[in-house]
Amino acid sequence: MSGRAAVFLDRDGTLIVEREYLADPAGVTLVDGAVEALGALRRAGYALVVVTNQSGIARGWYSLDDYRRVAESLDRMLEDAGVPVDATYFCPHHPEVDGPCDCRKPGTGMYRRAVNELEIDPGASWYVGDKVSDVLPALALKGRGILVRTGFGRISEARVPSGVAVVDDLPAAAALILADGLEVLGSG
Repeated sequence: MSGRAAVFLDRDGTLIVEREYLADPAGVTLVDGAVEALGALRRAGYALVVVTNQSGIARGWYSLDDYRRVAESLDRMLEDAGVPVDATYFCPHHPEVDGPCDCRKPGTGMYRRAVNELEIDPGASWYVGDKVSDVLPALALKGRGILVRTGFGRISEARVPSGVAVVDDLPAAAALILADGLEVLGSG
């Protein structure tokens, strides 16, 4: 498949400090080094795509409007820092409430939607998150996964499948991606 490479980023615990079921925009805090990491990835030609499960919506712990306010706060923060993301995709479902869906990670529905809408090559892309469910799509879509130890990463790392890298944080993930030396499709 032709297209550009992306870095798919989990939101909570990867890009922003983990605050379980975040419903208040005032709680949005970028992880240390996020702006620099995203800037380096953007300069290297990667699309930046946030992919996040938001089961608190299905569970009634916060509303769709609450989610949107938090997402808008993050988008504004990143835009103001000069590192806007290309798109954000979210899954508002929980299997115990809504039944199964194809968008909830580790499902690949959100990723496939991004692939189609943004003309991304999933096999040339990276999948970064703090939970095993964030990196399993890399295996399904023939990309490369990186688990970060921030958020829930330290407790998730023992269950990381073979072939998925484990690093301390988002800046370390960006360094690994950039050191890989693979040509970024669609750049230049």
